[in-house]
Amino acid sequence: MTATYNPQSGSYNSSFYASPYASTTYPLPNGNRSTCKVNNGYLNYSGYQQNPYSSYTASSYNAQNYDQQGYSGYPAGYAGQQVAAVASYYQQYYQPNAQYLQHSLPDSPATSEPTSPVKLENRRTDNKVGRGRGRRMTQAGPPSPSSGLDGQLERVFIWDLDETIIIFHSLLTGSYATKYNKDSQSVVQLGYKMETLIFDLADAHFFFNDVEDCDQVHIDDVSSDDNGQDLSGYNFSTDGFSSCVASSGLRGGVDWMRKLAFRYRKMRETYNNYRASVGGLIGPSKREQWLTLRSEIEAVTDNWLTLATKCLNHIHARDNCVNVMVTTTQLVPALAKTLLFGLGNVFPVENIYSASKIGKESCFERIVTRFGRTKCTYVVIGDGQDEEAAAKQMNFPFWRVSSHTDLISLYNALDMGFL
Repeated sequence: MTATYNPQSGSYNSSFYASPYASTTYPLPNGNRSTCKVNNGYLNYSGYQQNPYSSYTASSYNAQNYDQQGYSGYPAGYAGQQVAAVASYYQQYYQPNAQYLQHSLPDSPATSEPTSPVKLENRRTDNKVGRGRGRRMTQAGPPSPSSGLDGQLERVFIWDLDETIIIFHSLLTGSYATKYNKDSQSVVQLGYKMETLIFDLADAHFFFNDVEDCDQVHIDDVSSDDNGQDLSGYNFSTDGFSSCVASSGLRGGVDWMRKLAFRYRKMRETYNNYRASVGGLIGPSKREQWLTLRSEIEAVTDNWLTLATKCLNHIHARDNCVNVMVTTTQLVPALAKTLLFGLGNVFPVENIYSASKIGKESCFERIVTRFGRTKCTYVVIGDGQDEEAAAKQMNFPFWRVSSHTDLISLYNALDMGFL
C-alpha cells in the first residue's frame, strides 16, 4: 500500500485492497473537520474546511532547499516535489513546526524509485537463510492464546521480516548494494557476518542442529507432546534425541516427540528470558562484535531498521493492537534473527510464525483462528508477492514496503490515526 498526498485535489490517498474497512467512516485526529472513507478499496482523506496554518505553503519547501541538504540519493527534482507536498499537508493541517518533516526523513534515504513499489527481479525468499538438509515435519498444534488481549483487541498488524522490517537477505545477495549504489563487497560481507551470528545463536541456544529438519510453524506446535517434566536438571546433549533423528524407526515416536517438545519449551524460555538482553545470551566476547555489526548494517541501510522499529513501537504502545510476524525463514533462525536485530520487545515469541512449509496464506488463516474475525481487523505489511497475494486472498489490506519512504508514510499514517 502506497500513501500519497495530492495538493491539487486536496486529498490523501492510499491504495488498500477492498477489506472489512469498506464503507466505513472514521474520524480523523482533528475530530469534526474530516472523515476517512473507504470506497472501492481506496482510503480517501478529505474534507478539511479550515487552514489554521495558511502562512505555510509548499513553496516554502522547494527542491533546491532539500536537494542541497544532503538528500542526494533521490533523483533530481524528487526531493523538492515530495517534501513540498508532505510539508504543505502537515503545515496546513497538523503542526506548524517546520522541523517535523526533517526528523521524519532518514539521514541518507538514497533510493532510486521512492514513490512506486519496486519489484526485485529473481527475488529469493528469506527462507534461503536456512541450511536445509532434507524434508521437514509439520505438527499442527492448538491455537495459542492471544496474550491477554481477548475482548479488547481491535487490529492485528501482520509483518513480513526480511526486506520489510530488516534488511538481511538482500545484503547477502548484493541486490541491496546494487539498488542503493553501495559498495557491494562490503555490504555482502556485513550480511555474511550477521548470518554467522544468526546460526551461531540458533545452534547454541535454540537447538537448530537438532531440529532443523523438523522445524515447526509456531513455538507451541508440539506443546501437546510435552508432559511438563521439570527441565532444570535435564541434559539435552545426552538424552539420545540425535540418535532418534538418525534412526528413522524411532523418529516421530512418542519418546522422540516428547524430547522435541522439551526443546521447543526450552526455546520459549530462552527467548522470553533474553528478549530484552541479547548481550547476556551471546556472552561478552560476541557482544561487542554484535553491537558493532548492528551499527554498521544500520548505517549502510540508511536507518531502515530504525524506521521500521518506530512503526512497530507505535503499534506496540497501543492497548488494542498487536504485531505479528509471518516469515518464510524457518522458525528457529527467525527467533535468532528477531533477537539479534533487537525486535524481541515488540514480538512475543508466540506472535512469530514460519511460513517456510505451509505458505503465508495458511499462516494468515491460523492467525485469524487465533484472534477471531468478528472483533479484529487485519493489516498486512510486506515487500513480497507472496504476502501480497495471501493478503488479497484473505481480503486483508496490504501496505507495500519497498523503500524508506514507504516506512515513513506508514509511520505517519499510524501517528495520525489512519491505521
